[in-house]
Amino acid sequence: MSNPSDRIPVDLTLVGGPTMLISIGGLNLLTDPTLDPPGDHPVGDRVLVKTHGPALCEAELPKIDVVLLSHEQHPDNLDDRGRALTARVPRVLTTEQSAAKLGENATGLRPWTGIDLPRPDGGTVHITAVPAQHGPENTQDRTGDVTGFVLSAPDVPGIYISGDNASLRAVDQVAQHSPRIAIAILFGGRARAPYLDAYLTLGGKQLHQAFATLGAEVAVPVHLTGWRHLTEDAQAVQEAFEAAGDRERLILLSPGESCRR
Repeated sequence: MSNPSDRIPVDLTLVGGPTMLISIGGLNLLTDPTLDPPGDHPVGDRVLVKTHGPALCEAELPKIDVVLLSHEQHPDNLDDRGRALTARVPRVLTTEQSAAKLGENATGLRPWTGIDLPRPDGGTVHITAVPAQHGPENTQDRTGDVTGFVLSAPDVPGIYISGDNASLRAVDQVAQHSPRIAIAILFGGRARAPYLDAYLTLGGKQLHQAFATLGAEVAVPVHLTGWRHLTEDAQAVQEAFEAAGDRERLILLSPGESCRR
C-alpha cells in the first residue's frame, strides 16, 4: 500500500442512504443516487418506504462527473430524482443489466473489467467492477444483477465500494484481487426482504468481517438509515467494531457530514 504522505486527498460526503459523494483530484463521483423526499416507492406487488430525505439536495451538490450505480432495479438505490440525475451526468457506470435500462451515457461493466477516468488535476482513476451478490445464493433471478467497484491510482488510496452485497465470499474475492484497499465504503443496514425471507445486505458484524477481510485502513458504512426495510443502524455497526477493538478505524458519517482521507 502506498505511503499516505504520497497520496492526494479523497473527500467523502454522505448525502444520505447509499449516496456518497467522492471527490478525487477534482473528479466528482456519486454512488447510488437517492435524492427523493420521504415517501412510498412501489416495487411490483410491494412498497418500499423511504423515511428520510437526503441531507443535500441536488442543487447543493457539485457538478457530478460520474455516477457509480450498483443497480437500477430498486428505488432505495436509485429513486426518481436520482434516476433523473443519472440521465444528465456525463457518465454512469453500472451492471450490463442496468445499463440496458438507462440512457446512452450508461456503461455496463462485467466483474473485473474497468475503465480509466481522467481527473481535472491531470491524473486518472481506474474504476474496476467487482462481484456483489444482492441476497442469498441462487436468488439473482429475483434480485437482479448488482456490482461493486474498486477505485485505484498510484497517487490515490485504494477505495472499495461494496454496493448492495450480502456475500462475504464476494468480499474475499475482492480482497484477493485488490490487495491495496485503504478505504472500504460498505453498504449495510441488513436490508430485509420478506418476499425472499432473507437479508439482502450485510449487518454490523458482517460489515466488520468484510473490513477485516479487506485489510482496509478505515471502514465508512453507508445505507444504514433512510428506508423502513433496513433493520440495523449505525449503532449495530459501532458495537461490532468496538467488540473487535477497531472502533478507531470506523468512520461513521451522519448525512451531510464529510471527511478527508
